[in-house]
Amino acid sequence: MSRDSRHVILAQISCPSPSNIFPSRINNINQDRPEKMIDKIDEDLLVCSACGTQFDTDDRAELSECYICKDPRQFIPPSGQAFSTLRTLKENSYRNEWRTIHENHQTGNHLYSIVTKPKFGIGQRAFLLKTPHGNILWDLIAFIDSETIEKIQSLGGLTGIVISHPHYYTTYVTWARHFKCPVYVSIEDMSWMTRQIVSDVDRHLIRESYATIIPGITAIKCGGHFPGSLVLHWTEDHGILFIADTIVTVPSGLNPSPRHSDQSTYTFMWSIPNMIPMSVDDIHQIWTRIKPYNFKRTFGAFEGLEVSPATIIDGDSKFEEFGLKKRLLDSMKIVAKQQSGGFEGHALFKESA
Repeated sequence: MSRDSRHVILAQISCPSPSNIFPSRINNINQDRPEKMIDKIDEDLLVCSACGTQFDTDDRAELSECYICKDPRQFIPPSGQAFSTLRTLKENSYRNEWRTIHENHQTGNHLYSIVTKPKFGIGQRAFLLKTPHGNILWDLIAFIDSETIEKIQSLGGLTGIVISHPHYYTTYVTWARHFKCPVYVSIEDMSWMTRQIVSDVDRHLIRESYATIIPGITAIKCGGHFPGSLVLHWTEDHGILFIADTIVTVPSGLNPSPRHSDQSTYTFMWSIPNMIPMSVDDIHQIWTRIKPYNFKRTFGAFEGLEVSPATIIDGDSKFEEFGLKKRLLDSMKIVAKQQSGGFEGHALFKESA
């Protein structure tokens, strides 16, 4: 099967609400409201302080816990479940900081990261990929304000938002409304979407393993962390892979060059904060989905987690890496060997980069 034939069928849907989360009295909260009123409502809806997920209510009496945080992959802070709102964050001087990561004036491709300060929720960053074919926002942060909106509009707005997994769905409805663009998520993870009561937001489900979002940018469904966990591949600069939490950069992955060939660069977790590992079968699936693509750099969900090729020491020899695929596969084999008690009979060990 060719890569093109595997590419996604996208469907615009209206997802059912989890019955135990959204009380019936708010079923029509956003219906037939003018746009400015919707914005005001969005500002006052509750946002989980631990993970940044926004819910369809402004009444704390109706929402005692966050079902994202209740999941075994996440946690409820020792201080207890707490909620804020976008309005409160603005009043408390939260802001989004921008960083220019890559500029290519010849191709018109530019890469920016956006992170909220002080930290709110999980603390991840979003990435804006600016291209001549349109701008794509990869993953989301919960906080959005007028300065962020104006900055993105000055760069050409958004053609689409692609979110790797439910921990980063956050305030996706608010973002999509402001930029009038579709939101792409995996069909396997649709049941985790809050803000179900929306008729003015295009939610597109990625049904197959590969989705071309715009030319040169492909969402790859790897699974593992969540059944539909995504990474994003960009052909710019010999290939850039945005790995979110699907693949986790470890401290030894950031060792200075030259580095030794037997050092791990990545790990693979079903739950990162609770340190629950991923199965070897899931790790192998990640490899088979990514294998058709080349990449020279990876960007993780958090600041400082950028990996580039290095000089590798292997015994008495040295060589220069061009890309990172072999390092990814080597990391997978290191993790799999430890999880299997040294047994190397799994099909993953027969893979080569």
